[in-house]
Amino acid sequence: MIDKRVNNAEEAVKDIPSGCTLLMGGFGLSGIPENCIAALEKTDVKDLTIVSNNAGVDDFGIGLLLRKRKVKKMISSYVGENAEFERQLLAGELEVDLIPQGTLAERVRAGGAGIPAFFTPAGVGTEVAEGKEIREFDGKQYLLESWLKGDYSIVKAWKGDHAGNLIFKGTARNFNPIMAAAGKICIAEVEELVPAGELDPNAIHTPGIYVQRIFQGVNYEKRIEQRTVSKNS
Repeated sequence: MIDKRVNNAEEAVKDIPSGCTLLMGGFGLSGIPENCIAALEKTDVKDLTIVSNNAGVDDFGIGLLLRKRKVKKMISSYVGENAEFERQLLAGELEVDLIPQGTLAERVRAGGAGIPAFFTPAGVGTEVAEGKEIREFDGKQYLLESWLKGDYSIVKAWKGDHAGNLIFKGTARNFNPIMAAAGKICIAEVEELVPAGELDPNAIHTPGIYVQRIFQGVNYEKRIEQRTVSKNS
């Protein structure tokens, strides 16, 4: 068994270079790699291309990297909670590819599975289809989309073991497993890290073969994007 533990987030991300492509797990603010993002914010890395379902909020998540001007390009599906992202986009300071959410997920999944391209009906007849091949299958038009891969993938799991096997919890499972598989080097931070053999093999979502570095995170905030409470009548 290969022990894939590193001491902390700083050690896990220290060799990430400027100009690389990062795949970031998480859905909204659920299951985002908080510790790794905070560690990256403190480094000199810049000109990053980040593939993520969303762009965090102004003072948390990927928003911290945007605020420090470390991101050159975002490839995302939903970015509506980040005013700094909007400002940089409108000012021409940030390259952005907005992709339908299902297409984004499938492009990343294809990258992890070694499938270079696939056809989907999503985006046909819209700006998404500009410059892309369209074919007809069974009387319906489909758009050719390519895989998405990364130099590094950074994910956050509920539990993991020393061999890199991961279990995600709830909404965090939406994007983290596919991101983990599509990066050349996968860094995983976990809430609870246990010796190999302690996790139920039937409960593992990402096998350790996809993970190169793992550590137990600290001080998770687990923020809520939009808190809604009932009003007394």
